[in-house]
Amino acid sequence: MTAIMGVWNQIAQYLFLKKKDPNQPKSKWVGYMHGINRLSILLFLAALIVIIVKLLLRR
Repeated sequence: MTAIMGVWNQIAQYLFLKKKDPNQPKSKWVGYMHGINRLSILLFLAALIVIIVKLLLRR
């Protein structure tokens, strides 16, 4: 259960829904990785919305 909460906490941090842990080590490469992960999550959500809209408009 805590692993699932850890995943949700990380996603919330990527999408700026939750503040980052101040004790976390800071690195520009980790920042790049988080930026790419944020972009991929947003593109995935956009694709889901497009698919749902297309399915609803076909009916």
